[in-house]
Amino acid sequence: MVAVDKPAPVVLVTGGTRGIGAGIARGFLRSGARVLVCGRTEPAELPCADGRTAVFTKADIRDPQQAAGTVQHAADLFGRLDVVVSNAGGSPYAAAATASPRFHAKVIELNLVAPLHLAQAANAVMQDQGDGSIILVGSVSGTRPSPGTAAYGAAKAGLHHLVTSLAIEWGPAVRINCVVPGFVATEAVAEQYGDPTVVAAVAATVPLRRLATPDDVAQACLFLASPGARYVSGTCLTVHGGGEPPAFLSAGIGPG
Repeated sequence: MVAVDKPAPVVLVTGGTRGIGAGIARGFLRSGARVLVCGRTEPAELPCADGRTAVFTKADIRDPQQAAGTVQHAADLFGRLDVVVSNAGGSPYAAAATASPRFHAKVIELNLVAPLHLAQAANAVMQDQGDGSIILVGSVSGTRPSPGTAAYGAAKAGLHHLVTSLAIEWGPAVRINCVVPGFVATEAVAEQYGDPTVVAAVAATVPLRRLATPDDVAQACLFLASPGARYVSGTCLTVHGGGEPPAFLSAGIGPG
């Protein structure tokens, strides 16, 4: 029997032009996948790895029609859609007491409502083709207090819970999971903390003594999209280097 080569998987990464998203796109490119990235602005350089370059499409995934159109564009462009990574998100610092209602609504829209709409569109395509994997990108801000980004943390907590429900509704054809990164060394971290000594101080609080890289998050996504995770659905995979040590340790309480 003559072996038939299986086509390279097709992956859509939202917000895939910079930061964590670009790292995820590069990870899938290195694995041999065909990758489509989307964003509101086309970058000067697209993610590339091992001689492969992602394809870009302009879209604002907060608009449900644009989100659905982006999913369909990926399926039409490559003939199918195997993996969707809902990475677009974020929030500037804002004190909860003084942030406007519109600000809070927009943060929750970007970080919870938009991923739900994107996942709905991806599920429709994947159910028709009989399989697929959806990966949402959460945050440790949704697992512990998030002062200064309260709405963001609440939205990410909702995202973590969302996968538990969608896994039940959309299985067995579609698996859906969440990657939950801790501090990641991206352009945004440099903008937020500025001084390298501050970044180093933050890294020193992590048991592995460094910030994550976008590739660390990409590796988690690659696992969740792989056959090795074929029985993994409805779960959150935390990628935080061991987490944040409990505050009481700094008071000298504990074994010593």
